[in-house]
This record gives sequence, structure tokens and C-alpha cells, in this order.
Amino acid sequence: MTTTIHWGTGAVTAVAVACGTVCGLGLVAIGYGAVRRTAREEQVGLGRRLLGRLPAEWTTRRFTIAVTVAVVVGALTGWPVAAVVTTVAGLTLPGLLGPDRAAALRTERMEALAAWTEMLRDTLCAAAGLEQAVLVTADIAPAALEGEMRTLAAAIRAGRSLPSALRAFAVEVDDPLADVVVAALVMAAEQQAGQLAPLLGELAESVREQVAMRQRIDAGRASVRTGVRVTVLVTLGMAVGMVVFNRPYLDPFDTLTGQVVLAAVGGLFAVSFTYLSAIGRIDEPVRLITPAVTGTASAPGGQP
Repeated sequence: MTTTIHWGTGAVTAVAVACGTVCGLGLVAIGYGAVRRTAREEQVGLGRRLLGRLPAEWTTRRFTIAVTVAVVVGALTGWPVAAVVTTVAGLTLPGLLGPDRAAALRTERMEALAAWTEMLRDTLCAAAGLEQAVLVTADIAPAALEGEMRTLAAAIRAGRSLPSALRAFAVEVDDPLADVVVAALVMAAEQQAGQLAPLLGELAESVREQVAMRQRIDAGRASVRTGVRVTVLVTLGMAVGMVVFNRPYLDPFDTLTGQVVLAAVGGLFAVSFTYLSAIGRIDEPVRLITPAVTGTASAPGGQP
């Protein structure tokens, strides 16, 4: 006796959508992993340039979680657009909704830079030379700059010229305010400029003013981020509630027209969140010291 299983049209569509979603996301994951292969680090191709433009917080772990959740959502709803929207949301929303760690880290490093500048000023007032002052303060540097200061001290002790080591330090710190402080130190080291201690005091005061300004800006941005969190949580709560408790209400999205509408709604949300992220971004001033300058400074012969 043979039992025949009859698949309904809806079941076949759901299975096909789920398989297509899994296949598509799998191809994306394979492409992502191929681009990130360490064997291609020395080749600057199109894929690697595109990868370099991706946000730093898009880690492999986040990408894997986003794809996994997208596969589950696509299989449960039968909507390929929902899978795509979920992937994009999983990659972008944690950085937008979570705490602004980048701003907090930058503020901490700016405070550490101001503290180190004051330490240099006080050490120079004790009649120590500039190179000796840098070495002394490197051993007691603030925690936020401890790694960079250790590298700076090691470079000087290894025989690298002070201007070249300072330029490399500025590139490693990667902060426009650090460039200003390092530029003053490089000029003093190369031209034996006097009155460096008072200048360092003024620079430290300027950095602390910048820190205070950034803190006020971050406080204003916090209200915007709170509004975004509330909007996203309410929207997600409504969507999950309708899927769980009133699934027939969403049946129109099972059609091609419904998927187009869902894609348009997801695009509007993406544009809105992108705009909110853009208005909260602070444009950095032009850097005074770049890696190209450092490369020139470290050329054979020790000429800056």
C-alpha cells in the first residue's frame, strides 16, 4: 500500500522561498569569506577595496549572526525580502542602537592626550631635554595611550630619530589633535625652538576644551539615539506580534506585489536610519600628519 503526500501550493511556495533564501545567503557568505582570505592581503583588488569601505564593526561574528537570523526569518515567513531586510538590519542596527563606544573611546583618548601633553610640559620645566622627557612620560602614560607610547619609546631607544618616531606615533594614534601636538614637538626637535613648555600648556588646555565640547555634542546625540531605539523596538514589536498572533493579516505580503511593498517599506526605514546616523556623525578636521609623511620621514638616511 503506497501513501501519497499531497503538498499544497502554499507549502511548496514556502519551501521554495526558504531554499532560495538559504542558497542566496550561502553564496553571499561564501563571497564574503573569499574576499577576507588572508592569502589576498598583498593584492589590492576591487573586492579588497570594497571590503575596506565596509564599517569596522561588521565583524565575521555579526555577519554570521545576521545571516542565520535572516535564514530563520525567511523560512518562517516565506518572504525573501524579509530575509534581505533582516540581514541588513542585523549588520547596521546594533551599531546604531547600542552605546556609542567609538565616541566614548575617542573622548578617553583625547583626555589622555591632554594629560600626556601636561606631563611633557611639567617634565620640560624640570630642565629635561625633549627626547628624555618623551621617554620618561612614556613609562607613565595614561592607559588610553599606553600602547602607542610604548611603541614610541621603543622606537626612540632603538635609535630612530625623534621627529620620525613622533610622526609614526601620530599616525598610530590617528587623531587630528594628536597631529597638532606632534607637529609642535617635531618643530621643537628639528629647529630647537624655545618656549616649548608654555606652548604645550596651551595645547593641553585646547585639547581639554575640545573634550568638553565633544561631551556636550555626545549628550545631544544621546537623545537622538534614544528616539531611534524607541522607534525600532516599537516597529519590531508590532511586526513580531502580527506574525505570531494575527498571521492572516499579513497574507497580502505573500504575493509579488506585497513583496515589492515590503521592500519599499524596508528601504524607507533604511534611508531614515541612514539619515539619523549621518546627522549624528562629526566631520573630522584635516589631518596634519599622514602615513605618506611618515613613510618619507623613515626613508634611508634618517632625513625627515
